[in-house]
Formats: sequence, structure tokens, C-alpha cells
Amino acid sequence: MRVALTGGATGIGAAIAQKLNASGHEVTAFDIVDPGPNADYWIKTDLSNPLSIAQALSATEGPFDALINNAGLPPRNGQAELVLRVNYIGLCTFLDGMLNKLESGAAIVNTASRAGAAWRENLHQIKALMALSNSDVTSFIADQQMDATSAYNLSKEAVIVMTMARAKEMTSRDLRMNSVSPAAVSTGILDDFITAFGEKVTKNIARAGRAGLPEEAADAIIFLASPESAWIKGQDIVIDGGMSAMATSDALGLT
Repeated sequence: MRVALTGGATGIGAAIAQKLNASGHEVTAFDIVDPGPNADYWIKTDLSNPLSIAQALSATEGPFDALINNAGLPPRNGQAELVLRVNYIGLCTFLDGMLNKLESGAAIVNTASRAGAAWRENLHQIKALMALSNSDVTSFIADQQMDATSAYNLSKEAVIVMTMARAKEMTSRDLRMNSVSPAAVSTGILDDFITAFGEKVTKNIARAGRAGLPEEAADAIIFLASPESAWIKGQDIVIDGGMSAMATSDALGLT
């Protein structure tokens, strides 16, 4: 496969690139940081910057068999606007620019998060975000009184909803798109999530027995990018070591 991957230098993205490379697949990484030897090609890309995205797209030659939109920022204080620009708006801008560079039958995988699990309760706000132009983000953040944590949650909720909402469109293009929602993965940004979500994260990790590994999330993403998952479309796959199941069991009084 020829795979286009955003965010291939660290964390889950680095694990994806390494596994694909080891299996003989060609990887073109789009990242601010050089992904090193696990990528065959590197196109420097800042997903918060529309001009950088446009330049990256102009420098990209398809066709690709898979697009993995993995790049994202954690909920770090003072970065609410940057989080929305990278995690959702930049992702969608890059995705739209790549559609004509994908092979017929290609797969798209978007990295969301278990932090987006409340999308049903927040549809009104999600739809407002999805209707924004790039220039409206600053006023949207102010109007919604969002901090970095709420911006992160919203960005990942929107990725899940967008993936589902565009399933029909992708099918008409002979493409398919899914999302994955990892939780508490042991990467360099895990501390940001512990700071943002506090005891909830540490409790969930303890219940699951450990944090997830980047390689475990990568395996699920690569499966969704492969022909073996051809009948999976418009779905969000949760990768959380059973955290969601345990929380749901608690809420329903099953245990």
C-alpha cells in the first residue's frame, strides 16, 4: 500500500509508520517534525496553517491506497484555538484536499478519542463547529467560553460525527472512512491528559490494568486502512482496554 499519514513523528503516528514500513508499505508522512527513517517521504506540514496545508497538497502526488489522519494536539492550557484548528479544521481541510489523490477503493482513518464519546449530547455545538470558516475560530472560542479541555473534547466529538456524516459521500466516491477513539495511550502527551482530566484518567487506567500502547492503537488503525476491513464504513472503533464497557456497566447497574 501507498499510505499518506499525518502526524507520523511521535506517539501513535510513529508506531503506525514503523509498522507499515516494516511490512513493506510506502509511507508519506505529513508533520511539522521529521518522522525519520520509518517514512519514505516527509512533507513538512502545519495543520493549523491553511497555507502550509495548501503547499503540502501541491507537493503531494497520488494515488494513495490509504489516508490516515492521525495528527492532533492534546488539551494543553492556552491552546484552545490551536486545538480546534489542528484537530478538526486542519484535519478536514487536508482530508478534502486529498480526496482526488486517493485510489478507487481507498480507506481513510481519522484518529478521534474516547474524549469524544459524548457527541450525542453535544450535537448542537458540533454542528456549529462544522459550519465554521477558518476565520471564525477565534470568535467561536470566545462565544462558547471554551478552554483547551472543552476544545479538545469538541474537536474529537466532531471528528466522530464528521466520519459518520460523510459515510454516504465516501461510498459514492468508492472510498470508505472510519475513525478510531483511543483512550489513555502511553505516549509523550499522556501527562497532558492526566492534567486535563485528572482522577478520571488515573482511575480508568487502574481499572483497565495499564495504559494502552501506541502499537496497540496502531494495529487497529492499520487494520481499518487495509482491504481486510473493506465492509467497515462510517464507524468509530474504541480502543480503550475495556474502559468504556466498565463505565457503561456501572451506569446501567450491570455489576
